[in-house]
Amino acid sequence: MTTESAPDVRRKRRRGFLIFLRDVLVIIVIAALVSFLVKTFVVRSFYIPSASMERTLLVDDRILVDELTPNWTGYSRGDVVVFEDPGGWLPARVQEPAGPPLMEAIDSALTLIGLSASDSEDHLVKRLIGLPGDNVVCCNSLGQIEINGAPIDELSYLNLPEGDTAASNEPFDVTVPEGSLWLMGDNRDRSQDARAHQDLPSGGFVPLDNVVGKTFLTTWPLDRIGTVDGHREVFNGVPDPQ
Repeated sequence: MTTESAPDVRRKRRRGFLIFLRDVLVIIVIAALVSFLVKTFVVRSFYIPSASMERTLLVDDRILVDELTPNWTGYSRGDVVVFEDPGGWLPARVQEPAGPPLMEAIDSALTLIGLSASDSEDHLVKRLIGLPGDNVVCCNSLGQIEINGAPIDELSYLNLPEGDTAASNEPFDVTVPEGSLWLMGDNRDRSQDARAHQDLPSGGFVPLDNVVGKTFLTTWPLDRIGTVDGHREVFNGVPDPQ
């Protein structure tokens, strides 16, 4: 029976420890790569920075956005979508003092792989009201928006002051151009949405290329976990654009 010397035992232990570290590092790299791919092509996380979508989404809610499915199915009226500012929708941000370099680097890395949502304030979330070609008019005698001549009853999701039933206090009559969407917040009196940006070169329309995806789930806080309703039934009677 051969007895290993103490140096041999130490070398084996060191080699075993290095193999363990290598395996852990490989697992971390693979997990980060998978998270990056998921965030880039499948699902992305955001938080809600404003009250423009109350009661559907509240300030500081965490949401998940489906980036993949709309590539095949497209978008539908009623979808709650997240999009990048097409220019002029968000106020200029005051440059905040940078935090400790290590924390900034960690946050950037977590954002890159989709585990942080520090870029949420560079995005907006609204409900899709008008698709390309739609003529969207506000409002009829009942205070309802009409799409392609058909009125829609949005009271199931709008957050309006008590006694107010008008879908918008700002009249408009627009036809959505190809490759763009007409987007509005559910909290109409507190939403700087398409109506407020008609004087921009874009006319208030959001290019489809700026849309990140469709919101499908609220994940935080725990008492608000649940799916995000597109209220498709509201738009069932809307005909296709001429």
